[in-house]
Amino acid sequence: MTPTQQLLAAAPLWLILLKVVVLFAIGVVLTLFMIVLERKVVGRMQQRPGPNRVGPGGWLQSLADGLKLAFKEDIMPVMADKKVYFIAPVVSTIPAFVAFSVIPFGGEVTIFGQRTVLQLADLPVGVLVVLATSSIGVYGIVLGGWASGSPYPLLAALRSAAQVISYEIALGLSVVGVVLYAGSLSTADIVASQAASLWNVLVLLPSFVVFVIAMVGETNRAPFDLPEAESELVGGFHTEYSSLKFALFFLAEYVNMVTVSAMATTLFLGGGAIPFLPDVSGWWQFLAFLVKMFLFLFLFIWLRGTLPRLRYDQFMRLGWKVLVPVSLLWILLIFAIRAFRNTGGSTTALIIALVIGVAVVVMAAFLVPDKDGPHEQLVELASDYPVPPLDLAVPSRPRHRRSTGPRQAELDNAQQVTGSRQRE
Repeated sequence: MTPTQQLLAAAPLWLILLKVVVLFAIGVVLTLFMIVLERKVVGRMQQRPGPNRVGPGGWLQSLADGLKLAFKEDIMPVMADKKVYFIAPVVSTIPAFVAFSVIPFGGEVTIFGQRTVLQLADLPVGVLVVLATSSIGVYGIVLGGWASGSPYPLLAALRSAAQVISYEIALGLSVVGVVLYAGSLSTADIVASQAASLWNVLVLLPSFVVFVIAMVGETNRAPFDLPEAESELVGGFHTEYSSLKFALFFLAEYVNMVTVSAMATTLFLGGGAIPFLPDVSGWWQFLAFLVKMFLFLFLFIWLRGTLPRLRYDQFMRLGWKVLVPVSLLWILLIFAIRAFRNTGGSTTALIIALVIGVAVVVMAAFLVPDKDGPHEQLVELASDYPVPPLDLAVPSRPRHRRSTGPRQAELDNAQQVTGSRQRE
């Protein structure tokens, strides 16, 4: 048992409950703060003030919106499945908060005379807990869209299911390299492994890039906000929701943003470690962790204010044809390097050879054109009503034949006489 696990195991019940309440408060407060920050930053990008009425500088606008949602009328569609309609927002929100339990926010601290660490639980499979909770959250979206009894939320729910499954694979593959280097699935062990060497963002840069792209797609944020596409789906899977149920969906989205940002900080930026200051207190590490996490949260806002929404086929092509193959090739490269290093070979020569081989394979895959074979259209007729054949080709329009009747002869003679007079 590691020292972190020993401190967490010896924590009294009141301290565990205090950590649970604080983690819940962090999720709610950061949601209120992020909504106002996003509106202000995007307003600044578009040269407009943003929220500026409620509270000092408009920073209490989200609190006012939350109170307004609490007192709005709760409308339920007539065709909705009432039980599933009620459970869906809860299913989306709870997993987002559960993922906070394994995030190491800092090192050892003293709280009311009790030594502990700024973490609720240090599980041997902490990374898998985060991946599992993030994948469970999509059930709330699917159930909410299906239970609404409306076609547009159902289409958005189906989109979200395909989207999360696709980018969950890329997200999981990007974590494999981190787990291989750390030798553990524990989030605390991953942070400790980076304290003794370089951060993983420098060592595992391709994994970091894939993780950042996949976490934006995983949280349904722009430019990957296909389940909430207003132009074709009205409002997305939560079109038929109002009052506190809509607020729960909103809360789940922003808490998921905070969760994946905290996970990216843990996996790739050394957690709460501060460069050139290895021995600092746990509270300073907590402050450094928040600063790193807000860099990723600002990235979410920046992308929303700058990039347009992708088409659905472009979005799925990026996930399946780019992110997943790149992650698989990168994992093979890591395996080869570690195996070659363990056998005592020259790592530099191996890296050069593998990079050249991978580059040749990737270039060959992109340069080979796609072959379009014959496409036979199979259309089943809905009835026996006679219809034209499917391979019907419209004939070209024949040239107009000049009439040779007496009227046409008189017109020709008149044109000749007019032309001769003009020449005279």
